[in-house]
Amino acid sequence: MAELTVENLHLRYGDNPILKGVSMNLDRGEVVSLLGPSGSGKTTLLRAVAGLETPHEGAIRIGERVVFDSAAAIELPAEHRNLGLVFQSYALWPHKTVYDNVAYGLRLRKVPQAEAAERVGQVLAQLGLGPLGARYPHQLSGGQQQRVAIARALVYNPPVILLDEPLSNLDAKLREEARAFLRELIVRLGLSALVVTHDQSEAMAMSDRILLLNNGRIEQQGTPQEMYGSPRTLFVAEFMGSNNRLAGRVAEVRDGRARIEGEGWSLWGTPKGETAPGREVNAVIRIEQVKLGDGPEGNRLRLPLSTSMYLGDKWEHLFRLGATALRAHGTGDLAPGEYWLEFPPDRLWLF
Repeated sequence: MAELTVENLHLRYGDNPILKGVSMNLDRGEVVSLLGPSGSGKTTLLRAVAGLETPHEGAIRIGERVVFDSAAAIELPAEHRNLGLVFQSYALWPHKTVYDNVAYGLRLRKVPQAEAAERVGQVLAQLGLGPLGARYPHQLSGGQQQRVAIARALVYNPPVILLDEPLSNLDAKLREEARAFLRELIVRLGLSALVVTHDQSEAMAMSDRILLLNNGRIEQQGTPQEMYGSPRTLFVAEFMGSNNRLAGRVAEVRDGRARIEGEGWSLWGTPKGETAPGREVNAVIRIEQVKLGDGPEGNRLRLPLSTSMYLGDKWEHLFRLGATALRAHGTGDLAPGEYWLEFPPDRLWLF
């Protein structure tokens, strides 16, 4: 059953359209990430669902309840939508304790004091904040502040929790720990969550499904595996993952594959759509799919090594094909010289 349904949502600021007919749903117990570059409309969509922005066209339902319908002139205010919202800044009251920050929403809803105390205690314990109830936000670490913001959103058992860049204020190492904690928490509590992020690694780690927005429209949606392994457009292929890109012309099409060529080189790849000889295309391959070969056999190019970088768990090697830089991963350092690089044809996508 869908906990959240968005139908043909349009929203503009003045003459500038931000959302251009977005439709999506969020099922019970599902985590959906809204992913995309700055200006793609992902935060605007989240704010429209929350009731903080007013769309110009479309409809929004939470369960069976219509909270916005432009045709029927229905618009419930944010406080009547019963959604949990975690802001990017966390927006904690600096003069209130952890306990009072979390209890604030229950007091607004006039929940009896004894019941409120029980619910606040339960949610603080679930998030490992039990001993911190008397502290103030400035006495907490960034990760603890994040958990207080999540506790405040969860304490009144909303059907959907909305998270706007929930990890962006944390340093790199803490972000990795926090996303694992957040994913485990959402699954354990059976929450339905809509998450805004610009970080594709974060979206893949946390989500059951990803909606990739581009210029106010959904470019593609699917599981993390589908988005990473089966992109339908050049935009999706380049946004997901770390890639090498080559521009060239199709020289030959045979048995579902196409040979792309440039100045002094040619490779076989897999077209993502219709193609024909003479067509200009872009070839994209994930860095981890490029292999070091031991000879000219196969779909390979011989290229000079420009430099190598140690990344801890692997090495990244930079090669040059004219003015184009191509990267490949390896297990060790390489001596200066030329090397054969293999590009598996089924992983070299042509757009």
